[in-house]
Amino acid sequence: MDGIPAFDLKKQYESIHAELDEAISRVLKNGSFILGDEVSAFETEFAEYCESAYAIGVASGTEALQLALLACGIKAGDEVIAPSHTAVATVAAIEMTGAHPVLVDIDLSRFTLDPKLIQQAVTPHTRAIVPVHLYGCPAELNPILEIARAQKIFVVEDCSQAHGAFYRGRRVGGWGDISAFSFYPTKNLGAFGDGGAVLTNDAELAERVRLLRQYGWRERYISQLKGMNSRLDELQAAILRVKLRHLDGWNSRRRELALLYFDLLAQADVTLPPRPADVEQVFHQFVIRHPKRDQLKERLKRSGIGTLIHYPVPVHLQPAYADLGHKEGSLPNSEKAAGEVLSLPLYPELRVDDVRRVAETILECLD
Repeated sequence: MDGIPAFDLKKQYESIHAELDEAISRVLKNGSFILGDEVSAFETEFAEYCESAYAIGVASGTEALQLALLACGIKAGDEVIAPSHTAVATVAAIEMTGAHPVLVDIDLSRFTLDPKLIQQAVTPHTRAIVPVHLYGCPAELNPILEIARAQKIFVVEDCSQAHGAFYRGRRVGGWGDISAFSFYPTKNLGAFGDGGAVLTNDAELAERVRLLRQYGWRERYISQLKGMNSRLDELQAAILRVKLRHLDGWNSRRRELALLYFDLLAQADVTLPPRPADVEQVFHQFVIRHPKRDQLKERLKRSGIGTLIHYPVPVHLQPAYADLGHKEGSLPNSEKAAGEVLSLPLYPELRVDDVRRVAETILECLD
């Protein structure tokens, strides 16, 4: 019996290879590879898709978040509130600006920042809040925005796992002052390498990001700002333009498979993913929880089923971030999640029979 991998990027390529090959060939024949027509077209199309005024293509999701923060004026000495249960890239991007990350616990009903804990983390040095729409489930944005507006703090959405998701009927990415997306290959909208984008409805912020991503140039070789090199290349933009046309269909398929998991695992001794009523998720991951997660993962592996752990150690307990001053037990929900979460196979090309096999194997393991 064939195994079921945690993800399979080759199947996605095979499903649309003719379109992708044509787009790649177009770029190679054109001979323009940096910030050309493909990037401009993708920026327009992605902004329209996300219902935002501006999109700026950059080199990675991490740098998208860094540039978004820099555009807001975040600098050394500032504090930025973020969750600890997230990809370490979120916190790395904050530190890349010179700012100090202030890590706050999550609400287990969403795996995202707990708004009730944010206010007590705000100090006179707080300049931004970074809600992460983890696993494709939007954070509870309204109370976060209320706190930010009252305190005159920027809201920078980390949408790296939530391409196309909706919060209260509107796509994520346009709720805060500015937002960051990743196009890492495994994302719902993934490139064939690294890539990212910054979105905003603020013309001034958009212009600052454009300058910052290429040495601060408005005119070539003349730096208006101290910028960096973070450019989305033409090949990746052409690939993303093709994939963007399929994104809604792929997200719909993810939701169908997720609903099947919910049905098949309804009686299983596991905690199923959150299902907030005010969102339309895109299920970047289908994340269950179990107190004996590692044993379950190993038994699934022996049955040929691949799983992943997103994420095994919360940022506040990682060795590199010991200087943030947290101790074990300081953010209990983040620590509980890290010890229990398990991401099951979920991608648009996954077969219904594969989902059934995964669910049946889990039920057998827990019997």
